[in-house]
Amino acid sequence: MNNSTKLGFVGLGIMGSPMAGHLINAGYTVYIHTRSKVPADLAASSAIQCHTSKEVAENADIIFMMLPDTPDVQKVLFGENGIAAGLTKGKIVVDMSSISPIDTKEYAKKVNALGCEYLDAPVSGGEVGAKNATLSIMVGGNEVAFNQVKPIFELMGKNINLVGANGDGQTAKVANQIIVALNIEAVGEALLFASKAGADPAKVRQALMGGFAGSKILEVHGERMINRTFNPGFRIELHQKDLNLALNSARALGVSLPNTATAQELFNSCAAHGGKAWDHSAMVRALENMANFEIGQNSGEK
Repeated sequence: MNNSTKLGFVGLGIMGSPMAGHLINAGYTVYIHTRSKVPADLAASSAIQCHTSKEVAENADIIFMMLPDTPDVQKVLFGENGIAAGLTKGKIVVDMSSISPIDTKEYAKKVNALGCEYLDAPVSGGEVGAKNATLSIMVGGNEVAFNQVKPIFELMGKNINLVGANGDGQTAKVANQIIVALNIEAVGEALLFASKAGADPAKVRQALMGGFAGSKILEVHGERMINRTFNPGFRIELHQKDLNLALNSARALGVSLPNTATAQELFNSCAAHGGKAWDHSAMVRALENMANFEIGQNSGEK
């Protein structure tokens, strides 16, 4: 895809801002809109600020969204002065938010009815991945549209996969969040156990990283737990939202996700203690509260 393609980006938060920045830096004409103040670096860039999402859609060939939750996407798409009102035949709408797979299918049908393509393309990798353009991108939608947008995805991520039809990208992201939450819980339990037993949790973590228990969560979030660095990152309240999607979808499908429910309760405990804005690695604090012991604390016993 050449740089004459005009792009739109709606939602310039902690993830959307650096993602849009990569498109701008690649030389594309990018029309932007966000409900809050446009970040200073984007305001000073070549990006063209629009007053509404409709205005973005009127000017851009491909419109990206990066929004917090399902109701936000619905409003931006179909609300007053929304993207749908500015679409003309042949444009592509790409939702990179993490939202309901069921609602995504309905949104796609409505956009298709306007003669446009729709890709759901949620991401994994957090703020670091967004800044470093190393996001994993899980895509649902038409293969022709995917191939058309893939060169742009490659400006924002490294692991980019067409999973299936509309909604399947969101389903993959929900599955991702289940795995991440349960891994955080497992690492938290393991390091808490080791520390309470009198071992040095940093040395235990280092030893475990070389074996079958090694994981990205143990590497990155295990270090956060030991060093007590719980600034986000990926906020607990956002992971709660994703696990709600998992549990609600599972209920509709008649599937039991018992450990996902447990992880959600641990996040709920953190939120009840004022931690909804903590990094999700701080789930370990709920475990520590139950144990009345903090990782790294000298228990005085072996």
